[in-house]
Amino acid sequence: MPTRILPAGSDPDAVRSLTTLLSQLPDAEPQPPVTDSTQLVDTLARLAAESVEELPEVVVVHERIGPVPALELIREVALRFPAVGVILVTTDASPGLFAAAMDSGARGLVALPLSYEELAHRVQAVAQWSTGVRRHLGHGAEVLAGAGGTVVTVSGAKGGVGATLAAVQLALAAQASGRPTALVDLDLQTGDIASYLDIQFRRSVADLAAITDISPRVLADAVFRHDTGLALLLAPGEGERGEEVTDRAARQIVGALRSRYEVVVVDCGAQLSGAGAAVVEMADTALLVTTPDVIAVRGAKRTVRMWDRLQIRKAEETTVVVNRHTRGAEIQPALVQRITGTALARTAVPANFRELQAVVDAGRLHELDAKSTVKQALWALAGELGLVRAPDEGASHRGGGRGPVGFRRRKE
Repeated sequence: MPTRILPAGSDPDAVRSLTTLLSQLPDAEPQPPVTDSTQLVDTLARLAAESVEELPEVVVVHERIGPVPALELIREVALRFPAVGVILVTTDASPGLFAAAMDSGARGLVALPLSYEELAHRVQAVAQWSTGVRRHLGHGAEVLAGAGGTVVTVSGAKGGVGATLAAVQLALAAQASGRPTALVDLDLQTGDIASYLDIQFRRSVADLAAITDISPRVLADAVFRHDTGLALLLAPGEGERGEEVTDRAARQIVGALRSRYEVVVVDCGAQLSGAGAAVVEMADTALLVTTPDVIAVRGAKRTVRMWDRLQIRKAEETTVVVNRHTRGAEIQPALVQRITGTALARTAVPANFRELQAVVDAGRLHELDAKSTVKQALWALAGELGLVRAPDEGASHRGGGRGPVGFRRRKE
């Protein structure tokens, strides 16, 4: 049986050389190369959604890949696709890098310039390991070998547009439908999820920032279990500690959560941090909440352009949600879509703060009346995004529905 090998690297010449050498290996079947970290993860997720058997046995990651650094990318692939063996190709074959690569989940390291014998030996060994893992999976082991849980980020076009309200209600809707759900407050300096849910907590997302290997037990110690069943990972009570949460830490934390929960909703606030940018980039769905007024819509357009310039996310890969919508407003959702160039959620959230005031002031947002038009709209949005389990879905189904409405990151 041929060994399927997926090369990954951003340097065209290096990838071409690697692919040429891989094609000369016995029983090797090189796949079309991928050029960046996002394309690699998306490709593996698409294949895993079909079957673990569709995944390549070996992924060869060149050290020059981006935007996610090679070791962080290897860690994410190892966590989300444990049936795939990863080899790192690098100019630095020092014991220190070898140890770091192994700690990240790599199954081997090959030094540059490439040697046919070394590459052949390493690919063969990793392919045999991958085959053994798949044989084990075929005998009923409960290992998450697919794309993992669905990650949805909620960002505000500016402060005060209702991003936190949306994030909380989306998470509550997913949890209430039977999907294990985590809600993360990544508005690191000014996060208010704890206040909205009247929570006194000791641990926060900052306590996980310095941990390089987040085990299920470590994660459980940091998560606050709410009465609704939601798993909450909260922003630090001391805003200055937010600086401890780097982009690398954020990727690792959200990656660990998505391996344990079917839905992960992340409140990124209105201010772009490195951590927030990393999670928006890796999310399946990125929501941008705005209100139908000139200042907020300008803020939404500014945010979309910034994400595009920084190669975080393209405009068409972002879904705008209009909050506080009224039929008589001069700015309607279709106009917001034209101005921002984004996708548009079909569900607009009506303006009715009177329904919210009592539960917001009491810190009991989870007790918002089911008859509330705001709650009904936000829970309808959760269904639109595929976060709510349909009544006939099997109890073991993971990852959330992949509904046709609202933009999801392309799986190419």
